[in-house]
Amino acid sequence: MIKFNEPLYTEQGVTYIVDAIKVKKRTNGDGEYTNKCNKWIETNFCSQKVLLTTSCTHALEMAALLIEIKEGDEIIMPSYTFVSTANAFVLRGAVIVFVDIRTDTMNMDEKLIEEAITDKTKAIVPVHYAGVSCEMDKIMDIARKYQLYVIEDAAQGVMSKYKDRFLGTIGDIGCFSFHETKNYTMGEGGAVLIKNPDFVERAEIIREKGTNRNLFFRGMVDKYSWVDIGSSYLPSDLNAAYLYAQLEEATEINNSRLSAWNTHYALLKDLENRGNIKLPVIPEKCTHNAHMFYIKTENLEVRTKLIKHLKDNGISAVFHYIPLHSSVAGRKYGRFHGVDKHTTKESERILRLPMYHGITEVSLRRVAETIYGFY
Repeated sequence: MIKFNEPLYTEQGVTYIVDAIKVKKRTNGDGEYTNKCNKWIETNFCSQKVLLTTSCTHALEMAALLIEIKEGDEIIMPSYTFVSTANAFVLRGAVIVFVDIRTDTMNMDEKLIEEAITDKTKAIVPVHYAGVSCEMDKIMDIARKYQLYVIEDAAQGVMSKYKDRFLGTIGDIGCFSFHETKNYTMGEGGAVLIKNPDFVERAEIIREKGTNRNLFFRGMVDKYSWVDIGSSYLPSDLNAAYLYAQLEEATEINNSRLSAWNTHYALLKDLENRGNIKLPVIPEKCTHNAHMFYIKTENLEVRTKLIKHLKDNGISAVFHYIPLHSSVAGRKYGRFHGVDKHTTKESERILRLPMYHGITEVSLRRVAETIYGFY
């Protein structure tokens, strides 16, 4: 059986976990390995401030708190995304305004954002699907024009770039995921990246249950107390220890995934030339991280048959999101602005193929041969 995903494993990660338990004797939040991860991301991605979190969902929730979302505020985002992108803002009382996507990258169509803005709009949330950047220059221009915040959902975008800037560092706040399905994993986890210096101190407070505990440990206050709203968004240092070993090998892991992605692409290119499928598009301005490899079939019926064909041949392949605007909660807490010209149609065509660090060329060739056999 060729699995769809295998979580990234390193021996060094286990060594660091043991070190945290036996030597450092610190397994709760903000231990040595958490701080090492924060500093690694800050240094390598040129981010002003990074804080590991328990998930990307919680990073997004922190972002909603930091920009002070209140009842009735409107947030613009694509409908083709994971539920956490919307939930984080709905929890604060916001109304989600969905816009259509581009067919090439599956990202929010930047040309449709401006007409969706009202006097209630508070933020734009671009989602970098498959680690391929949205058109960030245009989005940032719109945000500046209307004085809106930009919160990057870069859950899938660790190591990806737009021009020469890492995803997650372009908007006011960026959010990463280190879930086991991502390129780098701590099992469950994420990070919030803060560009706006005005948010840094409050982010630490929100992440520490609304207390100024970090200021106390730095000797900036003589005792710590409850000073703001917040929650417990700190991951265990055991999770951070596992992640840090991968960050130390981030370039090698990234290159390995890119090699597999390129092999997928080369093996399936002839099927695209024949008109059977469509392959992913990487715009010239974007440097992607090979987070996933997908193909697009002609329609939902063909995709369903191909998934079964692959499964019958011992290959796990899956589709992705059901557009949020078509869900029960999406209709309750949001609205689709304009016409759903592409979101639903394109979402029904996507088929995600096995893609993970360490997948062999033999497996990649078997996947391709099975797809050719179907057609």
